[in-house]
This record gives sequence, structure tokens and C-alpha cells, in this order.
Amino acid sequence: MATMVLDLKGLKCPQPTLQMTIKVRTELKAGDVLEVVANCPTFENDLKRWGERVGKTILWVKDEGNGAKRCQVKI
Repeated sequence: MATMVLDLKGLKCPQPTLQMTIKVRTELKAGDVLEVVANCPTFENDLKRWGERVGKTILWVKDEGNGAKRCQVKI
């Protein structure tokens, strides 16, 4: 099981979830963990919808301050 960290700060919707989808499809395997930090104002809501749509489990979401959120998703 590998963990990949993506820093997507500065990207606005829909770019964070698009970048996540690209990584999931091209570089990650079942059981891996994707950790993402993003500061898009809609990221947390977009993340929840993305997880439901692609069938991935969101392990946690934390507030990093300054509008940023950090999350982990199990692939």
C-alpha cells in the first residue's frame, strides 16, 4: 500500500477533483491512499460528491487553516 500526496492549492473547481481522478486512474492501485491538500472554497463538498461518484472512501478531512483542507482517500 502506497500513499501519494498531492498539493492542489491554488486550483479552483473542478481542477482539484480532475487532478485526483487522473492520479487514481494512472498511478494508484486498489488499497493505496491519496492524500490531498486544496484551498478551493468548494473542495470539501466537491470531494464528497467525487467520492460517491467514483466509489472511493474518504477516510478523513481536516481544516488546515487559511481556507485549505487536507484529506485522505482510500483507493
